[in-house]
Amino acid sequence: MRIDHIQLAIPAGAESRCRPFWLAAGFAELPKPEGLAGRGGLWLRSGAVEFHLGIDPVFVPATKAHPGFGVPDIDLVAKALKTAGAPIVWDDAIAGRRRFFTFDPVGNRIEFLEDQP
Repeated sequence: MRIDHIQLAIPAGAESRCRPFWLAAGFAELPKPEGLAGRGGLWLRSGAVEFHLGIDPVFVPATKAHPGFGVPDIDLVAKALKTAGAPIVWDDAIAGRRRFFTFDPVGNRIEFLEDQP
Protein backbone atom coordinates (compact mmCIF):
# COMPACT_ATOMS: atom_id res chain seq x y z
CA MET A 1 0.00 0.00 0.00
CA ARG A 2 1.07 3.57 -0.63
CA ILE A 3 -0.50 6.98 -0.32
CA ASP A 4 -1.80 8.07 -3.71
CA HIS A 5 -2.48 11.67 -2.68
CA ILE A 6 -3.32 13.89 0.28
CA GLN A 7 -6.27 16.28 0.29
CA LEU A 8 -7.02 19.31 2.41
CA ALA A 9 -10.16 21.39 2.26
CA ILE A 10 -10.33 25.05 1.26
CA PRO A 11 -13.32 27.38 1.00
CA ALA A 12 -14.91 28.13 -2.36
CA GLY A 13 -13.01 30.78 -4.30
CA ALA A 14 -9.76 30.41 -2.31
CA GLU A 15 -7.70 28.90 -5.13
CA SER A 16 -6.05 32.22 -6.05
CA ARG A 17 -5.04 32.82 -2.40
CA CYS A 18 -3.67 29.29 -1.95
CA ARG A 19 -1.82 28.88 -5.26
CA PRO A 20 1.15 31.21 -4.42
CA PHE A 21 1.69 29.47 -1.06
CA TRP A 22 1.88 25.99 -2.59
CA LEU A 23 4.02 27.10 -5.52
CA ALA A 24 6.44 28.74 -3.04
CA ALA A 25 6.52 25.44 -1.10
CA GLY A 26 7.87 23.72 -4.23
CA PHE A 27 4.72 22.24 -5.72
CA ALA A 28 3.69 22.56 -9.37
CA GLU A 29 0.05 22.82 -10.37
CA LEU A 30 -1.47 19.86 -12.23
CA PRO A 31 -4.44 20.08 -14.57
CA LYS A 32 -7.51 18.54 -12.97
CA PRO A 33 -9.27 15.78 -14.90
CA GLU A 34 -12.06 17.11 -17.10
CA GLY A 35 -14.76 15.43 -15.01
CA LEU A 36 -13.53 17.17 -11.83
CA ALA A 37 -12.43 20.56 -13.15
CA GLY A 38 -15.81 22.18 -12.55
CA ARG A 39 -15.64 21.46 -8.81
CA GLY A 40 -12.89 24.00 -8.18
CA GLY A 41 -9.85 23.40 -6.02
CA LEU A 42 -6.26 22.71 -7.03
CA TRP A 43 -4.19 19.63 -7.77
CA LEU A 44 -0.46 19.91 -7.09
CA ARG A 45 2.66 17.73 -7.28
CA SER A 46 6.21 17.79 -5.98
CA GLY A 47 8.29 14.76 -6.91
CA ALA A 48 6.24 11.68 -6.02
CA VAL A 49 3.88 13.64 -3.73
CA GLU A 50 0.48 14.54 -5.15
CA PHE A 51 -1.60 16.98 -3.13
CA HIS A 52 -5.18 18.13 -3.68
CA LEU A 53 -7.06 21.12 -2.34
CA GLY A 54 -10.78 20.42 -2.47
CA ILE A 55 -13.64 22.84 -2.03
CA ASP A 56 -15.68 22.34 1.14
CA PRO A 57 -18.86 24.44 1.36
CA VAL A 58 -18.72 24.27 5.19
CA PHE A 59 -14.96 24.81 5.41
CA VAL A 60 -13.21 24.73 8.77
CA PRO A 61 -9.37 24.93 8.73
CA ALA A 62 -7.43 21.87 9.89
CA THR A 63 -5.48 23.42 12.77
CA LYS A 64 -4.24 20.20 14.42
CA ALA A 65 -4.47 17.43 11.80
CA HIS A 66 -1.94 18.20 9.07
CA PRO A 67 0.25 16.77 6.32
CA GLY A 68 3.98 16.60 6.95
CA PHE A 69 6.23 17.01 3.92
CA GLY A 70 9.86 15.85 3.90
CA VAL A 71 12.12 18.24 1.99
CA PRO A 72 15.83 18.10 1.10
CA ASP A 73 16.51 21.80 1.89
CA ILE A 74 14.26 22.96 4.70
CA ASP A 75 15.90 26.40 4.90
CA LEU A 76 15.11 27.05 1.23
CA VAL A 77 11.45 26.09 1.73
CA ALA A 78 11.18 28.18 4.92
CA LYS A 79 12.67 31.20 3.15
CA ALA A 80 10.36 30.84 0.13
CA LEU A 81 7.26 30.51 2.31
CA LYS A 82 8.29 33.42 4.54
CA THR A 83 8.83 35.55 1.42
CA ALA A 84 5.32 34.51 0.30
CA GLY A 85 3.98 35.83 3.63
CA ALA A 86 3.49 32.54 5.49
CA PRO A 87 4.32 32.27 9.19
CA ILE A 88 7.23 29.96 10.03
CA VAL A 89 7.26 28.33 13.49
CA TRP A 90 10.35 26.20 14.09
CA ASP A 91 9.91 23.22 16.43
CA ASP A 92 12.64 21.20 18.13
CA ALA A 93 10.43 18.66 19.95
CA ILE A 94 11.89 15.77 17.91
CA ALA A 95 15.57 15.39 18.76
CA GLY A 96 17.79 15.49 15.68
CA ARG A 97 14.99 16.47 13.33
CA ARG A 98 14.72 19.96 11.84
CA ARG A 99 11.13 20.94 11.20
CA PHE A 100 8.71 23.84 11.14
CA PHE A 101 5.00 24.42 11.05
CA THR A 102 3.17 26.98 8.98
CA PHE A 103 -0.40 27.76 7.96
CA ASP A 104 -1.68 28.08 4.43
CA PRO A 105 -3.65 31.23 3.49
CA VAL A 106 -6.94 29.70 4.71
CA GLY A 107 -5.59 28.49 8.06
CA ASN A 108 -4.69 24.82 7.43
CA ARG A 109 -1.68 23.65 9.47
CA ILE A 110 1.24 22.30 7.41
CA GLU A 111 4.50 20.72 8.60
CA PHE A 112 7.81 20.57 6.74
CA LEU A 113 10.61 18.27 7.93
CA GLU A 114 14.16 18.11 6.65
CA ASP A 115 14.92 14.78 4.96
CA GLN A 116 17.02 12.40 7.04
CA PRO A 117 20.44 11.50 5.56
